[in-house]
Amino acid sequence: MKNFLDDNFLLQTQTAQMLYHEFAKQMPIIDYHNHLMPDQIAADQNFENITQVWLYGDHYKWRAMRANGIDEYYITGGASDFEKFEKWAETVPYTLRNPLYHWTHLELQRYFGIHETLSAANAKKIYDACNAKLQTKEYSVQGLLRMMNVKTLCTTDDPLDTLEYHQQLKNSNCDIKVLPAFRPDKAMNADDLVALNAYIDKLADISGTAIADYEGYLTALKARHDYFANNGASVSDHGLEQIYAEDYTEAEIKAIFAKIRSKQSLSMEENLKFKSAMLFNFALWDHEKGWVQQYHLGALRNNNNRLLTSLGPDTGFDSIGDFVQGKQLAKFLNKLDSGNTLAKTILYNLNPADNELMATMIGNYNDGTVAGKVQWGSAWWFLDQKDGMIKQLNALSNMGLLSRFVGMLTDSRSFLSFPRHEYFRRILCDLFGTDVENGELPNDKAWLGEVIQAICYNNAKTYFNF
Repeated sequence: MKNFLDDNFLLQTQTAQMLYHEFAKQMPIIDYHNHLMPDQIAADQNFENITQVWLYGDHYKWRAMRANGIDEYYITGGASDFEKFEKWAETVPYTLRNPLYHWTHLELQRYFGIHETLSAANAKKIYDACNAKLQTKEYSVQGLLRMMNVKTLCTTDDPLDTLEYHQQLKNSNCDIKVLPAFRPDKAMNADDLVALNAYIDKLADISGTAIADYEGYLTALKARHDYFANNGASVSDHGLEQIYAEDYTEAEIKAIFAKIRSKQSLSMEENLKFKSAMLFNFALWDHEKGWVQQYHLGALRNNNNRLLTSLGPDTGFDSIGDFVQGKQLAKFLNKLDSGNTLAKTILYNLNPADNELMATMIGNYNDGTVAGKVQWGSAWWFLDQKDGMIKQLNALSNMGLLSRFVGMLTDSRSFLSFPRHEYFRRILCDLFGTDVENGELPNDKAWLGEVIQAICYNNAKTYFNF
């Protein structure tokens, strides 16, 4: 029987252990998509306690606590930080076989050197031990990133963001590269015309020009895209139910925009055409600048109206959606490719039923100009656990080139989430190691090690030009 979370955790063979300890473990981290707060990085702040860095904003933990019968008062409500931590500690023993159990204890080990399993019985002791360390200089936000050997990370930023904190970081002595990513979802969301008009008005204020028509809107948004590029951005990101690729004419979109500004309701067809036009223009700008564009597809968001009203979005009430992805995605990518305007692209699916669809879709648009030009991104959100990662890696291996994969990201709001890269690397090494020992891959240590290091770090470094 193996010990829980020992040095060879998830590494079932000697070859897997060799690949991880000799090649994967020491590789730096490029985290090219997350939701970390750049102001906290720029301030290099120390969190007052582990609840603030570990539980604030973590809807994974919130969902588990609710499922365990914990009252909302102890999750997002007015309970003290220790009371919230105590309720999380009470929940942890019930998360067996959920990835939260592994992540929780990996994070306690890697950051705080705590090897006990967390429970209500030792909650106070662990809370105090973590808090004592969090007050030290080494445990500032930037210190936490250095502990995990993070070299580059990309935050997720609205086009209207000032990027002032990225500017502060660039002009500081911070040795971690923190770059913005252009996330224009609100700029194309015609589902809520009140919010979209308010967004357009705010863009007009920032740009200093009245936005009277569709051309003016595109011009103002393009200026923000340029502004992001001037502040180090080379990555865009979109969180969508599905790709929008309806046929449209410029005249139609101009008329639809006029309806939006006059607050007239749009038909479903008009809504989809507007989103399609905006998405296509964003992609053209990405190609023009040589950016990497990312599409996160398939989340069914805000399913609980009662709790959405009281708690707001991104609080743990999203799920996997069963949207039809293939035809529109192919149409969108083909339109860009036909005009030779398809940027480097990463596709992510939330529904595992779309795994093989994504694994084969990327091959349609890899044209030999760049190794792995169109990527199928790492297992995302509900799928970034052991089973989901293995299925993604196996499907990509079977239908594409795993050796050209750009690897893992955290997609996280927590500065303690970076052991997820270790989790991924251990799973990756175990897959290769098992194949070697089964005689399915040659025991070529040098080449295997080079491929492992490429997937862990080097492919991303080359692909993003970081």
